[in-house]
Amino acid sequence: MTDLVIHTLDENSAALFDALPDPLRTREALRLTRHRPDWKRVALRDGTVVARAAWWGGPDDAEPRVVDWFDVAEGEEEAGAELLRTAPWQAHDMEFNLPTGWREAPALRSAAETRFTAARAAGYELLVERYQYRWTPECGLPERPGHLVFGPEPDDAVFFDALRRIHSVTLDAHARAAIETGGVDLAAQEEIDFFHWCPSPREWWQLAHTPDGDFVGIHIPAHNPETPCIGFIGVVPEQRGHGYAYDLLAECTHYLAEHGAESIAASTDQGNFPMAAHFGTAGYPVVRERVNFRARPDVSAG
Repeated sequence: MTDLVIHTLDENSAALFDALPDPLRTREALRLTRHRPDWKRVALRDGTVVARAAWWGGPDDAEPRVVDWFDVAEGEEEAGAELLRTAPWQAHDMEFNLPTGWREAPALRSAAETRFTAARAAGYELLVERYQYRWTPECGLPERPGHLVFGPEPDDAVFFDALRRIHSVTLDAHARAAIETGGVDLAAQEEIDFFHWCPSPREWWQLAHTPDGDFVGIHIPAHNPETPCIGFIGVVPEQRGHGYAYDLLAECTHYLAEHGAESIAASTDQGNFPMAAHFGTAGYPVVRERVNFRARPDVSAG
């Protein structure tokens, strides 16, 4: 087998990225995503592209945050792994955006598993599988049950405390990973940092109480660099079991729609059955599935 040649692209060579087939329809999934040409890499053998990866970050980020596009030709898993290993950036998260039902379609499953194999060889491991949703006005606005009272809160310390309480008992895999590393304080701070990073106004963050004044939880309508999104829905443990997460989701949807959203992205872990059910009740269709990988702690991932 001939030697592998790996290139980091630029505006003049960006077209090389399009030389591989796209069986998982990643381009369609990332149609709103803007990738910098110099955060893309390809691996070539005999002048033919056999692997490609695109790293993504916000417009003001000095380094990318995630590998969100990774393709490997069949039989070239090691080439894909080398493409990731030798990258000059430290991006510990990788996302695969897959068509719904990909496991039931043999060609899609084979394509996905080829990419998973290469990612594992580069030091990544499975973190969680998620449903991706997209609400549009054609879905209709979910009914507001009217059980809760919502309002803003300017003090980040209040949200930090709420997030600590919410994540003290959680099904969310990303939060659980943060807790394993640095406890609930780290999980809460990661959420705060992310929503400050989003370009949407800080004034959008809202607390929820019962009419009697008991604290229930928070919802954070957001706009990431690409689209309006359901940023966060969370109910404190002592208030669970009343369906309040649906109230929060309905309010968050209305809030974004009232602020001009023509589509709203959302996601939840596939194992979070209660939240997935709430999205279904609120009229959010599943449009894709997302498989999240994360670099092993002992690996310096590209």
